[in-house]
Amino acid sequence: MKMILSLCVFFAAATLIAQQAFILVPVKTDHPQDTMATYINAMDDYKNGVETGDKHLEKRIDDAIRCFDFDGIVGAGKEYRRETAILMREVVDRVIVVDLSFVPVDKNMSSWRLAKTNFWISKVQTGDRAGQHLFNHSTIEQVRTDFETVKHAPYLQDSGGGAGYREPWVQQHVPKWALRNVLILANWQWIGIFAAILIGLILKVIVQHLLGALKTITSKVKGQWIHKIAIAIDRPGGLVAASIFWLFAMQALQLSGVVLTLMTVIVQVIMSIASVWLVYCMADVLTEYLTLLTSKTESTLDDHLVPLVNRALKVFIVVFGILFTFHNLGVNVVSAMAGLGIGGLAFALAAKDTCANLFGSIMIFLDRPFTIGDWVIVGSDEGTVEEIGFRSTRIRTFYNSLISVPNADVAASSVDNMGCREFRRIKAFFGLTYDTPPEKMEAFLEGLKNIVEANEYTRKDYYHIVFSGYGASSLDVMLYCFLKVPDWSVELVERQNIYLEILRMAQEVGVDFAYPTQSLHIETMPEKDPVRKPHTIDRKQLASSAKSFGPDGENACPGGMGLFVPPFETSRGSDDG
Repeated sequence: MKMILSLCVFFAAATLIAQQAFILVPVKTDHPQDTMATYINAMDDYKNGVETGDKHLEKRIDDAIRCFDFDGIVGAGKEYRRETAILMREVVDRVIVVDLSFVPVDKNMSSWRLAKTNFWISKVQTGDRAGQHLFNHSTIEQVRTDFETVKHAPYLQDSGGGAGYREPWVQQHVPKWALRNVLILANWQWIGIFAAILIGLILKVIVQHLLGALKTITSKVKGQWIHKIAIAIDRPGGLVAASIFWLFAMQALQLSGVVLTLMTVIVQVIMSIASVWLVYCMADVLTEYLTLLTSKTESTLDDHLVPLVNRALKVFIVVFGILFTFHNLGVNVVSAMAGLGIGGLAFALAAKDTCANLFGSIMIFLDRPFTIGDWVIVGSDEGTVEEIGFRSTRIRTFYNSLISVPNADVAASSVDNMGCREFRRIKAFFGLTYDTPPEKMEAFLEGLKNIVEANEYTRKDYYHIVFSGYGASSLDVMLYCFLKVPDWSVELVERQNIYLEILRMAQEVGVDFAYPTQSLHIETMPEKDPVRKPHTIDRKQLASSAKSFGPDGENACPGGMGLFVPPFETSRGSDDG
């Protein structure tokens, strides 16, 4: 019993090792003999797998496909490649028995043709498979033509007997008149192409109507994202469905050659455009969702990032869509991108301003010197920020024009953000007439202080009101205070309210505002006494009057007459009390 169990384990392990060894069979294409041997052995295993139902052996056709240079062939999909490998074996086994000893082993040989066939093995010069010897493009294009020529001939003795190829269902059941070729294609294929186009367009209309009905149904439910998605995919959705149907239809119609290439290019371009269009529209739905999320946060940075994310996402979708389209058409995108590196220096020099603006926008979002809606002064430009883009910042001026300032200039300039001010300053001078008595001057100063204290928007802990000097035609009083208001509109109104209060208070106290005046004095007139008359000077009286304003003098009031208390002394007294 143990002997039997050991044998079973041994055979199971041997089978697993054999399968693993089979899976790891290398595909050698170093010279024509390697390529031909790899192809023939892989196709023999494939045929054996088809006849025995061994899925592992059937996968060997993938190794045979790797012996062909399909790079750059538009429309060379998986089924096309499988069919190429199978049909070549069908042709070879009908015209020649391959003796691998006659196949050259020169690694430097540029090309070699299999005798009695149109099949060439050429050395690949460029691309990812450079240096390998593969069946070239002309061979791939010739395979189907040669098969139609020799398909009724028997297999040669000692050949592999083909690859188990069976004619498609269509060729077995379609009437003979439908199999006749007209302009490269058979009649049934022309009919199929017309039917496929018609059915695809009908499918497009049906899908659009279904999405329209979905929009109508979901519109009754407020705030449903399904409704927003239905709106976004309404138009491109039908085109995507039609292009998918056309891809399957091409496989069913068994198109080949130039027609397959042309149809594949058209359908894949349509599908790529429709797919990019659909994803592009979905980006707006994603942006709306992000806007909803950012509206719930306290920070305004994410609110500004959402429009930029939307733009960046759309640019990425378009660029990726173009690359995806070229990739589907058989273009080596990696090689193309590497080729762009040759002109990278010239491109960088030409786009240096764009790069500078891009980095400037990054610095704006990192430093956050302003946000949308702020009143800013950037260099000689002043206005309200409307939009922060990748290239420029748009500022709406106060005369309603729109200025686009490059972000590089914004990042390099000093930005005066008037919108970030916690307080708005008022600095005003009031000139009183020279006949204003000292008592009224102090009363006027006290009135100014009370007006500032009474206004709810003024800063109470820091302001100044002083008799600042003697002007050319007035006694100058300075008001220096701050308003704490949310925006410029409120600032203007409160500034106006303060000025109106000052005007009313001046009338109440009985002071007059001076305006620039000049007095003309005429010293003498004919036949009249002089205006200025000689007078005697009492020096003792003058000295006494001057001394009365000194320390302990009867007229001395160095701290004022008590009618006005400076703001800082008022606040100090309230704190002490």
